[in-house]
Amino acid sequence: MNDTGGRFGPKAAEEEIPETRTKARSLSLRAVIPNAITAAALCAGLTGVRFAIAGDFEKAAFAIVLAGLLDVMDGRIARLLKAQSRFGAELDSLADSISFGVAPAIILFLWTLQDLPRFGWFAALALALACALRLARFNAQIDEDLQPHKSAGFLTGVPAPVGAGISFLPFYLWTASGEDLFKDPWLVSVWITAIAFLMISNMATFSWSSMRPRPGMRLGAIGFVGMFFAALLMEPWWSLSAIAIGYLLVLPYALWRYSAIKRQPA
Repeated sequence: MNDTGGRFGPKAAEEEIPETRTKARSLSLRAVIPNAITAAALCAGLTGVRFAIAGDFEKAAFAIVLAGLLDVMDGRIARLLKAQSRFGAELDSLADSISFGVAPAIILFLWTLQDLPRFGWFAALALALACALRLARFNAQIDEDLQPHKSAGFLTGVPAPVGAGISFLPFYLWTASGEDLFKDPWLVSVWITAIAFLMISNMATFSWSSMRPRPGMRLGAIGFVGMFFAALLMEPWWSLSAIAIGYLLVLPYALWRYSAIKRQPA
């Protein structure tokens, strides 16, 4: 879940501080590109639902991952082209709610949660509702000057695209290992309910701007990313599992770093 790179538009990083209010302007020609990418992300999420209905859950999961990648791209391109707009901001919020809330909930329900018609459906609803509430909270706080997490370079709660991605961790592990334990509807229900809680929680989480490798580590970081993309092509499900698990393992460190920063004198 991100908002605009000054005030409006798709979609700057969530950690950015909004600038002063500007007049709403009509959608310019150059704003078509980032908004088209946002629309593509929306279509990717909905196409994932179509794949799930057809029983092709691997393609459904990849569609959500693709939506997440497009979600990252549209904001960067909007800022590069200086193409932020109110229209883009509204479109982005709607696209995120569907692609990272509604679509994952339906896909996971069709995959395994439907074996628990009542509790499984409520767990799916919790994921979709948490995503919508998170987006609404962020939009409501745009004009607030006092945002402790953002001012310290952190986010509040797990971002919607990340939450959608790690909600599929049982599916990644099930596809990679073939172990039926990971498809247990009770396990998946508890898992996505926990992810829904993390999305709407007030815990501090790392933002992209706060993840800056030291100068001596930058070449190593570039090499690691390149090797990881090769692993993603060869073993996509294990690689996606590693990403999700790695992010969860970093959460306690993010809390510790935020506490350390807040203890520092102003």
